[in-house]
Amino acid sequence: MHLRSVSAAARPLALFLLVFSFVLLAACGQATGGPAGGDAARSEGAAAGSENAGTDAAAGGEGSAGKAAAEPPVVHVYTARHYDADQALFDDFTKETGIEVKVVSGKAEELIERIAREGDATEADVFITVDGGVLNRAKERGILAPIDDEAILQNVPAELRDRENAWVGLATRARVIVYAKDRVKPDDLSTYEALTDPKWRGKVLVRSSTSLYNQSLLASFIALNGRDWAKRWAEGMVKNFARPPEGNDRDQMKAIAAGVGDVALVNTYYVGLLLTSEDPKEREVGAKIGVFFPDQTGHGTHINVSGAGLVKGAKHPENAKKLLAYLTSVPAQEKLAALNFEYPANPKARWPELLESWGRFKPQTLDFADLGRYNEEAVKIFAEVGWK
Repeated sequence: MHLRSVSAAARPLALFLLVFSFVLLAACGQATGGPAGGDAARSEGAAAGSENAGTDAAAGGEGSAGKAAAEPPVVHVYTARHYDADQALFDDFTKETGIEVKVVSGKAEELIERIAREGDATEADVFITVDGGVLNRAKERGILAPIDDEAILQNVPAELRDRENAWVGLATRARVIVYAKDRVKPDDLSTYEALTDPKWRGKVLVRSSTSLYNQSLLASFIALNGRDWAKRWAEGMVKNFARPPEGNDRDQMKAIAAGVGDVALVNTYYVGLLLTSEDPKEREVGAKIGVFFPDQTGHGTHINVSGAGLVKGAKHPENAKKLLAYLTSVPAQEKLAALNFEYPANPKARWPELLESWGRFKPQTLDFADLGRYNEEAVKIFAEVGWK
């Protein structure tokens, strides 16, 4: 307000109003904390504090209720197994415990190197793969921590565990002789070595030497019988091939059904998967195949193991132990056997009807680490004898 814009008579009133306005403004500023901060500053501080509290809850200290709300319990699994049965078990575990299973799939060697390269920064809590030699490689690479949980160790017998408990078995599969039911009698079969007899010339089917299954089979022969014996066996097999090695185990059985050959070496669970396939043609092939367990009066039928270990430096070690205890429990073992037709590692678990129909058998007994120790020698022998 400008005093020049009013009459002389009104100037005292205008002056009063102007002074009153200044006093009123000063009082309001003081009540609201003044120009130095007031409620606005306190409000910003409260907002920042609230935001920090939320961050703290997410990052959280031990036992923080905010942490539990922000991050559900989890376990990270790096696996070289690619079966629907495994995912079914992970889903069951989550339903039972509330612990989410996050899976990273890949080839075993790549996963081992990834975990080793990531070191303490790795998210992996559990490593799962097939083949005792590969499991031993993971141990030697230094990525596994010893398992000391009795709930896990009591579920798996010593012969299906690492000698220092770096890993435990989840399941086994037998590498058997399968045969054409309409052309071969079980009495015609006996041992792996007998397949090198000239009577099987042009009748033996098997996959290539790049197959880890075949490499581990030959490695077991080196460990049990020596290199010379193993080489003679491989040479005899090559002479009896019905065709150059090709395809997977299912393809060998399909070739038997087609009359290409009469006998083949396959893993037992492939027979189960054929017999229960959604494809009627595969079921028809499976029905034509017989299963024979060789070497029952000798070293026994070759078996290999699928196993799991705790990753060294795991971020969620307790959840990882809970998962391994669950996977080796009787209910989970029976479900795995029923879905994937592998033999359960837990001796208390019942075999499904199909596995029982093939009969009990004597398995090879050797240190599974030998499958890795003699792998390189096995590969050399295959090359020497021309097993492609």
